[in-house]
Amino acid sequence: MPVILIRHGQAAGRREWHGDDRSRPLTDKGRRQALGLPKALQTYAPQRVLASPYRRCIETVEPLASQLGLSVEITEDLAEGSGATALALVRALADEKVALCTHGDVIPDVLVPLADEDRVDLGHHPKQAKGCAWVLEHSHGSFIRATYLPPSV
Repeated sequence: MPVILIRHGQAAGRREWHGDDRSRPLTDKGRRQALGLPKALQTYAPQRVLASPYRRCIETVEPLASQLGLSVEITEDLAEGSGATALALVRALADEKVALCTHGDVIPDVLVPLADEDRVDLGHHPKQAKGCAWVLEHSHGSFIRATYLPPSV
């Protein structure tokens, strides 16, 4: 059963956004990336969708959750700066079909330990383009494979 780790889609720039960073929304491109997720992930059929409480993460997975008839579950474990707790969450959910949406600083904090501890091959560098996903496969107590899915646009 895969754990799907998603980086939020393209969001408004930090420098241009004058409100609370947690409220920074997706751009038009980010919304198109979000709309492409259901098709890109249909093979994996997640049964839960979790997201960082940041607006851009929630907006990224809303189309996926909607198509699956699910609600987006909000968790601080996927917020910016939560690499260690995000890794613990990924490991705790290893036996579930779940999609998790997080941030660019969290992605390597999850992938690098999986490569080091579980010997998952990530290729040369962990890719983390905005709107991308990593499909993490688990078997017999450890992660065995990671497949990178580039953003839809």
